[in-house]
Amino acid sequence: MSKAMKVALVVGAQGVIGRNLVDHLATLDDWRVVGLSRRGGISTDGVQHVAVDLLDPGDTREKLAGLQQVTHIFYTAYQDRPSWAELVPPNMAMLMNAVEAIEPVAMRLQHISLMQGYKVYGGHLGPFKTPARETDAAFMPPEFMHDQQRFLEARQIGKAWSWSAIRPAVVGGFALGNPMNLALAIAVYASMSKELGLPLRFPGKPGAYDRLLEMTDAGLLARATVWAATDEHCANQAFNITNGDLFRWNEMWPAIARYFKLEVAPPLPLALDTVMADKQPLWQAMLDKHALAPHAYAEVSSWRFADFVFSWDYDMFGDGSKARRFGFHEHVETQAMFMRLFDDFRRRKIIP
Repeated sequence: MSKAMKVALVVGAQGVIGRNLVDHLATLDDWRVVGLSRRGGISTDGVQHVAVDLLDPGDTREKLAGLQQVTHIFYTAYQDRPSWAELVPPNMAMLMNAVEAIEPVAMRLQHISLMQGYKVYGGHLGPFKTPARETDAAFMPPEFMHDQQRFLEARQIGKAWSWSAIRPAVVGGFALGNPMNLALAIAVYASMSKELGLPLRFPGKPGAYDRLLEMTDAGLLARATVWAATDEHCANQAFNITNGDLFRWNEMWPAIARYFKLEVAPPLPLALDTVMADKQPLWQAMLDKHALAPHAYAEVSSWRFADFVFSWDYDMFGDGSKARRFGFHEHVETQAMFMRLFDDFRRRKIIP
């Protein structure tokens, strides 16, 4: 293998972020890609998929032992748990197991990229300082993203490789069976509303309809992540990565309704994780009626995450200027991103 050839190990290759990162890297001539996930995938000429249980140190060491050529680790894996404290052990264990397995064998290792988010700023806990900046102080634990970054910072001391921490807002992209896919949750909710002859109601908390927030396109995020991992000026830095625009649901929601040819009714707080729990028969009927791809209802259901996002009755945005100052200047219009994703879901026959 040429020394100029870079080899990416994408940890969490089947999630919204990891899948789009794999797709982007596969288009680059000087990269080879290895994707890690629990369920694996179909390998191609440019992408090798490996099924691994990252919570099992032995399985991780065994599966990663032959990956001596890896030059860059892109860590995007995530395990969901019911509480913030319960998130810490599995998410720390997966990162530690992956790094401790690959670092001793990958003699050409140059960089470890850690995917984070606005949990770093406490955005999941309640109203916080906005715009959030990379220099903002940490808060009282537990918070696994803080622990993961501290682990990398400590392990990097004296090593030839560097790290970066990438902090997107809510990510818009394609993936199935993912617990954090807001765009797909909206698309399925709107499609079911249409099937039932209902208007499209914003189901969030009172106040959330009018607050400022932002999103991050998965393609833009992939490009920014590779940029930060390969530009030497970005070594050992954290970056907020966002589309570059702000929006309120009170403006975005009618645009989404127009896409689905639905009327808009006044917002009404609905716990989607509860009210959508009995919709599997409706989903099956829609699959049959519209000749959709045969995806199980669980694969397209991210209701708990949608409830979480729609509960933000406070502003949720960060300052993306640091990435621009360091040289990344791409941006995406968020409304156009939603429409493109809905078009993609339709092309894939996920929604009517």
